[in-house]
This record gives sequence, structure tokens and C-alpha cells, in this order.
Amino acid sequence: MTARYAIYYAPEADAPLWRLASHWLGRDAATGADLKQPVFPVLADLDFASLTADQRHYGFHATLKAPFTLAEDRIEAELIVAAEHFAAERSAFTAPISPRALGSFLAFQIDGPCQGMAALEADCVRSFEPFRADLSEQDLERRRRAPLTPMQDAQLVAWGYPYVFDDFRFHMTLTGAIADEGVRGRVLAAALEYFADIPPENRFGSISLFRQPDRASPFTILGNFAFGA
Repeated sequence: MTARYAIYYAPEADAPLWRLASHWLGRDAATGADLKQPVFPVLADLDFASLTADQRHYGFHATLKAPFTLAEDRIEAELIVAAEHFAAERSAFTAPISPRALGSFLAFQIDGPCQGMAALEADCVRSFEPFRADLSEQDLERRRRAPLTPMQDAQLVAWGYPYVFDDFRFHMTLTGAIADEGVRGRVLAAALEYFADIPPENRFGSISLFRQPDRASPFTILGNFAFGA
């Protein structure tokens, strides 16, 4: 099977946010280890493991360059070097984050506009594009199951992901879709209490290269690259 790669933002492995979020999801994407999830008595009637299953597969992250297979003329070592060079030329920035509802999902989001994150995402989309193979017809079909605008569909073909540039919304997902608004509110209340000690101002000082050996396997972190400018 063909491996896939992604450029994500992920907190440093020793950061409290990474530790708590990894336990919330039940897996540490830095080590690949399964973790015991927290127990919330107020959510005892819910299958919390199922509620976080998709997110556990991908690891705690925010998408900067969506998962892709390597172009035929590229190799993994070149991608690692490119990530190192990209990070070395960037400067860290901070922004306030908090858990909130994003449609039917729950996710850490940036509170308000953030030019630093918008620029980071746009630069990642463009800079790592030469490493991306075109999407297969199956992947295009899968993405098009969601309602896309004409612009988003064009971006899907051009960049491998529909939600880029003006359609980008920073989010580090905590749950799958929760259709019931009341249940969603209960899970959000549990998340706000669980993450209460996380400083609201988050430092964005690196990118991470995630790797998935095949579609059935979870993503793990291949490398974390600190900003050096």
C-alpha cells in the first residue's frame, strides 16, 4: 500500500495541550501508543471511544497541507528536508485558542482572525504542492460527497483539498459529528472543564510531518520542525 503524508500543526510532545488532547483521543501520535481516555461521569451514557474514533486515527492536529501521496519523482527524504528548510525560515507567533463547536463537531479553534495562521496555512499549501501526487478518482469522489462550492471544487483539484486559503478554518478536532445539540453541549462542557488549565494563549512555533503507511493504519509523527527565524 502507498503511504500518505500530511503537514499538520501539532503541539510539542511535552506540551500540556498535547498530553491532555492525546489522552482525550486515546492515542499519542508522537509515540503511536494507545492511551487511557478520561472518564466523565456526566457522559456515562455515551460511547466516548466511538465519539473520538476518527480523530484518534489521525492524531491531534490542525491541517495545514492535507494528506497526500508522494508524486512519482519525489521521495520521503526530500520531503523531510523541505519541511526542515520551510520551518527554518519562519517565526513563531501566538494566538488565543479554546474548545468550541464547529458545526456538529467540537474542536480547539483560534479565537478571532489570525494573520499568522492564515499566512502559515497558505504557505504550506503552496510550498509542499510539488510533493503531492494528483488525487485519485476515488479520492475526488469521496471529497465530493460533501457539498462543495464551485471554488472549493476547483481548489480540491488544484491543491488536493477544498478548504484552503479563504476557505481555511483552523481547528484541532476533538470529536466526530454530534448531531444532537444537547449532547454536543454536554460534551463541550466536559471538554471545557478537562482543558481548563490550558493557557488560552497558544504558541505556534513548529510544523509536524505526519505519515500514514496505508489507509487502514493510523497517522504518526515522522518529524517535528521548529521555526528558526
